[in-house]
Amino acid sequence: MKAMSNDRPQAVCASDFASIVGEENAVCLWENIELGQQKRIQQAITSGNSPSCIVYPRTQQQLAAVIATAHTNNWRVLPCGSGSKLSWGGLAKGVDIVVSTERINQLIEHAVGDLTVTVEAGMKFSDLQALLAKSRQFLALDPTAPESATIGGIVATGDTGSLRQRYGSVRDQLLGITFVRADGQVAKAGGRVVKNVAGYDLMKLFTGSYGTLGFISQLTFRVYPLPEASGTVVLTGKAEAVSQAADILRGSALTPVQADLLSTKLVSSLGLGQGLGLIARFQSISESVKEQSNRVLEVGQKLGLDGAVFAEGDEANLWQRLQERIHTTGTESVITCKIGVLPTAAVEILNQVELGLIHISSGLGLLQLENKNQVLKVRDELRSCGSDAYGGLRLRTQANSGFLTILSAPVAVKEEIDVWGYTGNALPLMRRIKEQFDSKNILSPGRFVGGI
Repeated sequence: MKAMSNDRPQAVCASDFASIVGEENAVCLWENIELGQQKRIQQAITSGNSPSCIVYPRTQQQLAAVIATAHTNNWRVLPCGSGSKLSWGGLAKGVDIVVSTERINQLIEHAVGDLTVTVEAGMKFSDLQALLAKSRQFLALDPTAPESATIGGIVATGDTGSLRQRYGSVRDQLLGITFVRADGQVAKAGGRVVKNVAGYDLMKLFTGSYGTLGFISQLTFRVYPLPEASGTVVLTGKAEAVSQAADILRGSALTPVQADLLSTKLVSSLGLGQGLGLIARFQSISESVKEQSNRVLEVGQKLGLDGAVFAEGDEANLWQRLQERIHTTGTESVITCKIGVLPTAAVEILNQVELGLIHISSGLGLLQLENKNQVLKVRDELRSCGSDAYGGLRLRTQANSGFLTILSAPVAVKEEIDVWGYTGNALPLMRRIKEQFDSKNILSPGRFVGGI
């Protein structure tokens, strides 16, 4: 593969794209990029490699032309939105340019009656929620960094939180996608109606593909009516009792929209009490929320657990603090990992780590680990094979059906150990998919499983 040489003048790179994007500040040389943005980019690429520039197209047409130019010149591209999740995934190799979609951010269509919305990939999640709220609707995702995360970035990283308890994952809510191929051509899959299933496989492929298959430019989602009322119950206490409460909740007719198990340190750091925790949120009509919350409290009382109910501002503040705490690290050396285990094994895992959260039904969650040795130890215990792959394939383990992948970690750690930890047999298939979509390997090279 021909790559841009390290001694290529940066001004040449800029001039190649300036005529396409046209506007001032739409192409920024590396040395002129704000330091915070430089740091975010460096967390996504191998050490010793700095891209020549970052390009900000404003339309899908400009994006297509930028990618076509990169394809013609064999320049390696790191796609990004706002950069809030650039630290996730593997390290891209030999990146020549960064292309951001954050200025491609318009609302295309909101079909209120059909409960669907179509937006450009660079729209901020918080801005979309504000637009939907005017019609008493919302997108049922709770991603990391909701104020800065873009819709395209959320899909590219498959980023959803505990709302998947009720509404499913990103790919479950995605109805249509438009993307720019590695050669600069625009392609579409799916549609703007809930029952359209055409192109479903493509949407699954792009969810969690980390920009290795194409540049997402436009997305259509199903949306939901805002609930009338909301309430959250927190139970805390001994691990065995919390585990029993989770089993009871899973097997009951109760319908929480969010339900997570919390590690001891996470519980104490949020000021929720002592021991492990179970947090469950109910959203419906007021009477249903009160009844279901009370039933969870009764379960906790019978098991000797402490219980508390949060509503309105206190509830919103609790969930915000919870997300901030699980994603905020005290030091740069801390490693944030995504874990997936059998739900019944969640308490056992949380007892072994200081800071962690696992959803009670899916068994997916987040852990903060201190160093690479702890990562390897947990992986060894799980006998992990990896994580979700192209096409929504679940890469299962040999023992506990679990996996542990690194989201964010120091670059040195990611260069020493495999971020994905995958040892299954699907790599040849994934490589063929990559070859079909990006034969020159110019899009996020090295970011995905197996160095794809």
